[in-house]
Amino acid sequence: MSRNAIDKNAIDRSASGKLPLAAALALVLSAAPAMAEVIMFKGDLTGGAETPPSGSKATGEIEVKLDPASKKITWKGHYKGLRSEETQAHFHGPAGPGQNAPPVLPVDATGGKFEGQATLDAQQVKQLESGKWYFNVHTDKHPEGALRGQLTRVR
Repeated sequence: MSRNAIDKNAIDRSASGKLPLAAALALVLSAAPAMAEVIMFKGDLTGGAETPPSGSKATGEIEVKLDPASKKITWKGHYKGLRSEETQAHFHGPAGPGQNAPPVLPVDATGGKFEGQATLDAQQVKQLESGKWYFNVHTDKHPEGALRGQLTRVR
């Protein structure tokens, strides 16, 4: 066998060995889940945003992150200046500014700082993305709500 024949056979084996590897790699990469963009929302908590306005001079803020692929939200927030005890806190929806809606997700917000996570259903995700959720802090003095923040998308 000539030297050229050996080299050609070695090249053929090497090329045929790489083709299945490249095909397998392409298959693995195409099957990997796409990384969904996390969507950010923010709400400024004020008494004036309540419907009707509560008159509370307290203030606060909440930030929410939504992973649309998993439907998981995480939140972190704070408030200060309440004149009476915080009794409850919730995400409410669906409702736009100036509208009220029932609670959809309770939150432990005692002490002025809070954070947590939950998994939403498809309808809740759509409502949140549409700006139809708000966060509310209730107190003894304002049982209907002392602070409210409409959740708006951060672009």
